[in-house]
Amino acid sequence: MKRIVLIGATGVFGRRLARHLSRLDGLDLMLTSRSADKAEALARELAAETSVPIRGIAFDRDKDLVASLAALQPWLVIDASGPFQQQGYEVPTAALLLGAHVVDLADARDYLSGYGRQLDELARQRGLVALAGASSTPALSAAAARELSEGWRRLDTVDIAITPGGRSEVGPAVIAAVLSYAGKPVPIWREGELQTTPGWGVGTVIDMPGLGPRRVAPVETVDAETLGPGLAVHSRVSFSAGLEAGIEQWGLRLLGWLRRRGWLTELAPLVPFLVRARRITRLWTSDRGGMRVAITGIDAKGRPRRAYWSLLAENDDGPQVPVLAAAAAVRALLVDGIAPGARSAAEALDLAMIEAEMAPYAINTSQDERSFGPALFETVLGAQAVAMMPAAIRAFHASDAKPVWQGRAEVTRGDGRAIELICRFFGLPAASTDLPVTVSVARGDSVDDSCEVWTRNFAGQRFSSHLSIDHGELREAFGQFSFTLAAEAGPDGLALPIAGWRVFGLPLPRFLMPSAAARETVDAEGRFRFDVRLTLPFFGLLAHYRGWLKPRGPSDGSG
Repeated sequence: MKRIVLIGATGVFGRRLARHLSRLDGLDLMLTSRSADKAEALARELAAETSVPIRGIAFDRDKDLVASLAALQPWLVIDASGPFQQQGYEVPTAALLLGAHVVDLADARDYLSGYGRQLDELARQRGLVALAGASSTPALSAAAARELSEGWRRLDTVDIAITPGGRSEVGPAVIAAVLSYAGKPVPIWREGELQTTPGWGVGTVIDMPGLGPRRVAPVETVDAETLGPGLAVHSRVSFSAGLEAGIEQWGLRLLGWLRRRGWLTELAPLVPFLVRARRITRLWTSDRGGMRVAITGIDAKGRPRRAYWSLLAENDDGPQVPVLAAAAAVRALLVDGIAPGARSAAEALDLAMIEAEMAPYAINTSQDERSFGPALFETVLGAQAVAMMPAAIRAFHASDAKPVWQGRAEVTRGDGRAIELICRFFGLPAASTDLPVTVSVARGDSVDDSCEVWTRNFAGQRFSSHLSIDHGELREAFGQFSFTLAAEAGPDGLALPIAGWRVFGLPLPRFLMPSAAARETVDAEGRFRFDVRLTLPFFGLLAHYRGWLKPRGPSDGSG
């Protein structure tokens, strides 16, 4: 018999992992909790369903940790207690010193980042395995991303999203973890390098297979830091989460906004109140949740591609998902299937191992992959007109174009308070000379593979627009404002004058329409050049930005 000591066995995820492990032969389960009564009650409940030896005992990780663990003589210690944002490495260190393997469900960024450095030498010396992050992230998310991108020539974007069913039970540890980074900088791999964005900040609506549209927002995980450089992602790695109850999603965004402005600094005292509030907010939600990993890039055959892996959990089986990687690790350890050392579970488990643990539950996964069609501007202008344009402009607009371009720019703006307010509303950059500029072009979304999202970054000030074809017309949208562009290609480049405009889909008077002198040309060095001058009736100059770009190379980033 292999003895497993499960710390935090009576918690939301520990309880589910305990039941899952009770179905494996050859184990001796020791279920621990700070409350002996809770641990013993769970052990009796599970013992009635299995022949595996199960006992429940009181255990406090903060009191005589080494002596308490030594008395239990574990073969494996699993930590499901959380939240790991405030924890050190006392438990895995103690377990390794006692000759036990270690698996934990930690998804906290800082905890995972230092795990290998702190514990790998000790684990190797003892011939033991120590795995962190054996949960939905990073183990499952990374496994899906690696599976989808296997053999691809270039990986441009990796977007990961989790949307749990709102009716699922959520414990204080999970809420405390979520609040710990609301409004604080969380990592994102953007423009081919590691950057930050506010946790639970401005989000987006995505299509979740089997669930429909769900709003998601950035959350703190280690995926951007590891998948970005690990998979050589050229543009973006994002990890977002969405709560089914809109009041919960928007409430977290509000708390984050208040924290960023210094009006709230400590959110932990809110945990008990939010736990009680969920008894009400969950009433109008479902027991169905999901996860999606979406990638874009160039596949093994040189084709621009988009691929998805998605998971749909029903019958309130969604909370099983975070424990499946830990269960897969246990099964692998039973057959000596993992080499000694301390590292992220994402480096030790593959997708098939984790998906195999889903069999007892109403959890299904699927994959989808498809090629992109012709590039947006090729569709609008025609292949013959595109062929007339200079090489640098064709390269920028091609279906297999590099997703990130960078260079230098100059920005001037009109005068007056009204001009300043309009520029702020659309996110236009402030006036300056010789600015670093980066333009990222993301192709396609879940509805339209031909559309493009352009994000311009002028020295850290970003604004984005969405280009698409509507009834044969090229349109560029900034939020609810959209502009019809009369694209004109020629041997010298590309002109993009405004031919009409709308707000919320309704046409606006032409005499109030902004004017855009927007041209793409090539300079003497063969570089892509842009020159955009925006003016308003009655006000004059709004903004004028111009500069040059070239494809970002692998040595151009700081990440």
